[in-house]
Amino acid sequence: MSARLLGKVALVTGAASGIGAATARLFAAHGAHVFGLDRNPSPERADNPAHLIADVTDAESIGVAVARILGQHGRIDVLVNNAGADVFSEPLSLSDADWERCLSLNLKGAWNMARAVLPSMLEQGAGSIVNIASVHGHKIIPGAFPYPVAKHGLIGLTRSLGIEYAARGIRVNSISPGLILVPRIEAWFASQPDPEAARRVQTELLPPKRIGTPEEVAHTALFLASDEARFINATDILIDGGRSQLYHE
Repeated sequence: MSARLLGKVALVTGAASGIGAATARLFAAHGAHVFGLDRNPSPERADNPAHLIADVTDAESIGVAVARILGQHGRIDVLVNNAGADVFSEPLSLSDADWERCLSLNLKGAWNMARAVLPSMLEQGAGSIVNIASVHGHKIIPGAFPYPVAKHGLIGLTRSLGIEYAARGIRVNSISPGLILVPRIEAWFASQPDPEAARRVQTELLPPKRIGTPEEVAHTALFLASDEARFINATDILIDGGRSQLYHE
């Protein structure tokens, strides 16, 4: 395996499971010094990726985590903003607390992280930020409000920051996964009256007739984080097997 991130320092949020965990492992396998950040403990016990406990909605804990990384390595080359959570509701039934929770976890958290690492990236004149958005940032699914609001905002944040700092060596891109076999999706299948039937229905909706894996998202994040993507900026990449391109089902 080639070391595409050899010697780089990477910070991955939401790293305790799913896409975040797959990304942290892959980055480490490609030579990066990886710090996984999550409000939950990591089930894995390894030095690389190292695991930090922090909440992306808590600027103080983020500051402590970023200061620790900078104290050890003096730089942060890559940030992957993966932390987030589904918040779905009928719009007029949505509480103010759930509205705030959705935007805080899925949009403001990414800005909190970017704001914490950007000063050091700007000082070194280089850096790559990869935001994990969603197909919900491109297509609207009834019953999923207000999650698409936050993910549209995250893609807007990606483009805005990417253009703002492009001339200073910073690239900001995003990835929009579709249906991916992460723990919360597996849990949703398990909660259905007929889990296998529910899985078949979702699988048949996808052009490749299979559901995506966290590793497939991680490999795209690896590319965007690497110097191979050095002329890619302010761009979003869909990873949904082509599902969002269908005019009708």
